[in-house]
Amino acid sequence: MDRKTVNDSDAAIEILAPAEQRVPLVFSSPHSGRAYPETFLAASRLDAQAIRRSEDCFVDELFAQVPHHGAPLLKALFPRAFVDPNREPYELDPAMFIEKLPAFVKKRSPRVAAGLGTIARVVASGAEIYSCKLSFAEARERIERFYQPYHAALEDLISQTHEKFGVCILIDCHSMPSIGGPMENDAGRRRQVDFILGDAHGRACTRSLTGLVEETLHEMGYTVVRNAPYSGGFITRNYGQPERGVHALQIEINRALYMDEAAIERTDELAVVAENMNLLAARLAALKPAALAA
Repeated sequence: MDRKTVNDSDAAIEILAPAEQRVPLVFSSPHSGRAYPETFLAASRLDAQAIRRSEDCFVDELFAQVPHHGAPLLKALFPRAFVDPNREPYELDPAMFIEKLPAFVKKRSPRVAAGLGTIARVVASGAEIYSCKLSFAEARERIERFYQPYHAALEDLISQTHEKFGVCILIDCHSMPSIGGPMENDAGRRRQVDFILGDAHGRACTRSLTGLVEETLHEMGYTVVRNAPYSGGFITRNYGQPERGVHALQIEINRALYMDEAAIERTDELAVVAENMNLLAARLAALKPAALAA
């Protein structure tokens, strides 16, 4: 178990960057953070194991080799249960807070209803996180100190990539439980798929990009589906704008492929999946921008 406890002032993000960016690729890992602020842990009713159920554990490690192909990897150091960068900036459940929320807050959405807003009410298992209600000031501070730096960095990487190459391909890297969660359509059922590719049903990137990734994963022996049950979160939908040359694709990896989900520990197969993601990055790095026109 390698969860870290940190002071609340510690860094929010890390960018693994090549000496020179040589390809129009940007990788992001918004949910693999495992540095838990002490004040957050003190306010939680969950133990050290249960609080980690929302982590996309070790996904940053699976994609750690992408800088060798000339592409940057942006990763959150803070955990998703603390603040979720794959949501709109202020997607908040009013029932979680002491006071009435400002008018600009998005108080109703499927994510909020599920307890998984920008400040989550529950972890992925459905267990309640907090022992008492929060102040809006606490939510604003988390968003300003952690969420916003993540998106500022991501926007910069996308903008710089697009300016340099005339196109940008964003790969948003995630993992999924091997058994459907309590708030999902396949609740309690073991998933037979290895990867889910989310392109917002063709709106976030060209189908040729999704097809290339799907074909590559099939060649590796994996089972792959598109957009069900994950069609792409806020990052994919917000930044994926193919009409202006920015293509975003969300990749969900079945955790049973590389980790012991109960113990939250790596298995020996993690090295195999990491090498395959390295090969996928190489395939994407070799892609000619003209191929994205399809």
